[in-house]
Amino acid sequence: MRSGVRELFRQAQQNILYLNKQRILAMEELDRVKREKRSLLDRIEQLERIKLMYTRKRCDKFSLSAELLLRIDSMVLTNLIGSKEASEFRRLVMDSIGSIADYFSEIMHKQDTEILVELRHFPRKSRKSGYHIIHICTEMAPVVSVGSLAPYVTGLSRALQRKGNLVEVILPKYASLNLNEVHGLREVEAEFHSYFNGQLHGNRIWTGVVCGIGVTFIEPLYYSTFFSFKAGKQPDVLHIHNWETSIVGPLFWDVFVNQGFGGTRIMLTCQSFESQCVEQPEKLALCGLDPYGLHCSDRLQDNNKSHLVNVLKAGVVYSNNVIIMSSMQTKGQIIHATSHGLEPTLTIHKDKLVVAPPGFDSSAWDPSVDKFLPQNYSADNMKGKSVCQVSLQQHLGLQEKVSIILVGCIFSDISDIELENLKTLIWMASRRGVQFVFMGSDQTPGLNSALEYFEELKDENMRFLNKYDESLAHLVLAGSDIMLCPSFDDTLLQIPLKAMRYGAMPILLDFTDSKYGHFVDRDLEDTEFSRYIKDTFSNMPLNQAIDELKNNPSKWDKKIVDAMTKDFSWDAECCDIHISAYTAIKNL
Repeated sequence: MRSGVRELFRQAQQNILYLNKQRILAMEELDRVKREKRSLLDRIEQLERIKLMYTRKRCDKFSLSAELLLRIDSMVLTNLIGSKEASEFRRLVMDSIGSIADYFSEIMHKQDTEILVELRHFPRKSRKSGYHIIHICTEMAPVVSVGSLAPYVTGLSRALQRKGNLVEVILPKYASLNLNEVHGLREVEAEFHSYFNGQLHGNRIWTGVVCGIGVTFIEPLYYSTFFSFKAGKQPDVLHIHNWETSIVGPLFWDVFVNQGFGGTRIMLTCQSFESQCVEQPEKLALCGLDPYGLHCSDRLQDNNKSHLVNVLKAGVVYSNNVIIMSSMQTKGQIIHATSHGLEPTLTIHKDKLVVAPPGFDSSAWDPSVDKFLPQNYSADNMKGKSVCQVSLQQHLGLQEKVSIILVGCIFSDISDIELENLKTLIWMASRRGVQFVFMGSDQTPGLNSALEYFEELKDENMRFLNKYDESLAHLVLAGSDIMLCPSFDDTLLQIPLKAMRYGAMPILLDFTDSKYGHFVDRDLEDTEFSRYIKDTFSNMPLNQAIDELKNNPSKWDKKIVDAMTKDFSWDAECCDIHISAYTAIKNL
């Protein structure tokens, strides 16, 4: 009896071991199948990306021309050609963007030596009037987007290229770069060295194409060599931005100008003068500059802390022109009201200063073709706007009625004073049955506390969205009759510009704001955008706008249609002002 039980137990153990073995084999086979499936899917995805990239490059003459320029850089850096011949090739590409894209579209996969042969045989065209501009900056949409600099660099660069200029961008290669947005990214297989401070240093160089613009990413092996990169280029303009690259100004004029850059000029753009970078003079030596020669009042010495140097001041002093990005301020207002201690420097260099309004991407923000809208519309046919308003009301659970006035507001920032003003406006307008939709941006850390602040006011006519949603932002603009704006000088989200394009009237959150209004300007140099805003919208409080919409719809509609037909994109006034500034400094 016991022997039979033992035998049964032994057989059961064997069966269990066998089943466990089979289960392990099955799991291994399942894992193998999963790996093969994942590998196949990855390969399909890779092929789709390659196909999409190839299609884009064939269809986008700017992308292909940008890639060709990067190939020329590679030829220089690997000593395949000299800097003089490279300059001739770059000018050839700029002068023949359309034809050269067609000529090279089928052979860009070939080696640099084969591309070089084709470049040498490509027929020369007569020189055009465009400029070769290189931006040196820290941000560029969409690969590095933090503040207002990122959309400005990309938007302006694309607009300049559409008008026949050759534009490139140099960026630091951050670890957090969104490299999925960079087409054709590759590391140039060469080392570039400069003898600096008794030691040999170098940079790693990466190249790619972003939005049809050739981009060079610099990854310094030593941070003191970030500005030692040499590619043999001779651009018309080196365009630097804010304090982060202002040191290029003195570096250029004190070190590099005599190395074949006699025809190059320096342009500085300032988004604002709030951040300036004030440092110890000794740190100038880290990038090859003379601390003692530069630490004086007419050069880099800080205006308030005389023992320190001011890097942004260096950019102002050593640039041929300074572009200040502002929608509403004039030169005099900027110098005397928002210069943050740089007033003496800006006054001395006043003739260099040029004010330019920001633009927006009219291809991405256009209600006539907007893919995020349930129905498109334009100034010629506004029927789709009422459809968008009902769709927005449905999406947010608001009462669905076109006759109800809907006010939208997308925050980029909001102060305590603005919150108080907003509370008053909401209380007054909500009693008139007006609906409100509020959305915060990724740059609005205090919005959650603001929502708590308005908890007592929440009712069926208000919706608060504490997270920015790109697709919903399109619908908010399209579905709103009015867009409340904390400021018309919105260089980050450009809500006033987009509101006009989408047929929503931009109204100031506090129309009595006297930050700029009562300043006695000494220049009277308004931009076209600021003049239009001041004449059309700036003196209208929210209650007055509501009254006009209700009681005088024909007058309202005329304003809306007129605003929708205005072009305030990157291609318009902003680009024209920059080209004029480039022309002025090239003629110096």
